[in-house]
Amino acid sequence: MKPIRVGLLGLGVVGGGVWTVLAQNGGEIARRAGRRIEVAAVAVRDVAKARALVGPDVTVTTDGMALARDPDLDIIVELMGGDTLARECILEAIAQGKHVVTANKALLAVHGNEIFAAAQARGVMVAFEAAVAGGIPIIKAIREGLTANRIQWLAGIINGTTNFILSEMRQRGLPFETVLAEAQRLGYAEADPTFDIEGVDAAHKLTLLASLAFGIPVQFDKAYIEGISGLSSEDIVHAERLGYRIKLLGITRHRPEGIELRVHPALVPDHCLLANVEGAMNAVLVRGDAVGPSLYYGQGAGALPTASAVVADLVDVTRLQMADPEHRVPHLAFQPDAMADIPVLPMADVRTSFYLRLRVDDRPGVLADLARVLSDAGISVGSMFQQPHGEHQADIIFLTHEAREGDVNQALHTIQSLPFVRSDVTRLRVENIT
Repeated sequence: MKPIRVGLLGLGVVGGGVWTVLAQNGGEIARRAGRRIEVAAVAVRDVAKARALVGPDVTVTTDGMALARDPDLDIIVELMGGDTLARECILEAIAQGKHVVTANKALLAVHGNEIFAAAQARGVMVAFEAAVAGGIPIIKAIREGLTANRIQWLAGIINGTTNFILSEMRQRGLPFETVLAEAQRLGYAEADPTFDIEGVDAAHKLTLLASLAFGIPVQFDKAYIEGISGLSSEDIVHAERLGYRIKLLGITRHRPEGIELRVHPALVPDHCLLANVEGAMNAVLVRGDAVGPSLYYGQGAGALPTASAVVADLVDVTRLQMADPEHRVPHLAFQPDAMADIPVLPMADVRTSFYLRLRVDDRPGVLADLARVLSDAGISVGSMFQQPHGEHQADIIFLTHEAREGDVNQALHTIQSLPFVRSDVTRLRVENIT
């Protein structure tokens, strides 16, 4: 059979990795796919640099749209990022009847409904394993391996930059700004790390996972997002003393009243699997009603791990391109006409446990007044820890039982106005996930 001809949009870190993997493992990949997969054309900014890598037999251009329209190409692989030109090229490729493989989680989290609908109407596939957690096959696991289950919840460390920073802060006792600079020097963090450290990257990925888990449209605009830039080394130390580690988690859960969709730092018990995922590694813990909990762990970024996922999608598309579209696995796991209209819960209605830390005057009656405010808001305290701070002040830490977020916000607003409170209240959520 003639080879599958691929057009590659972008030849940066991941694109270069795809080229390398196909070159190194081409024979093995062909044995799995049933035919050879070859990159026939690339679209890049720097033609000379690309030519030096791919040689004289591959078409090199700066025009991504030309590849989308090229009738000699079977599959378009989009690895250039962004949500403008990438969206236009993908939609054009779909309109031309081409299958698409992409690693662009930001594009799919925002425009995924449009892209998947276009692909469904045209009878082509959009594969996106590399868009979430790099080389970890979490998309395939949820979409195919866990088909027999009602997914109850999933929680994941799905951003390696923030996990590296939090691991270093805990292990070396360094402040956030110092570790961020180190992460940038080592290449774990971008020059502009905003999407990583503020939780946006993780929310893009979580949006896709929630759609796969629960059969709902992608709804990035409804995700609650909170990053780690305001996290104090003090809280990491206190958390460890209390038997927890702080991780930036993406959590989605099916409640009777709706879907939780949230990214934020959280205290995780130090005996839990996710608490022991260190460095730049990723992990996703999924609980299904039949299978129970299952953990997916590995490298969530990097040239070759992400390229591994891209090439796996290429193999899948190659195997299935001649199949009846009605018999392919749906893009978001559920049949398009069976997607659920389940609301995403506002964060104020989410219930979880909380870690609260505040600095107060060290005098009689303070603890009783704080407990009264929490009690009046319907918040039950599970445990309390007090540590002197200077001669006349103390840090008080509360661990609450499960409470509604809106009630906690109301209580903290009242506490912040009390005359003996000397700092902003630090609030972190506690997730007893197993």
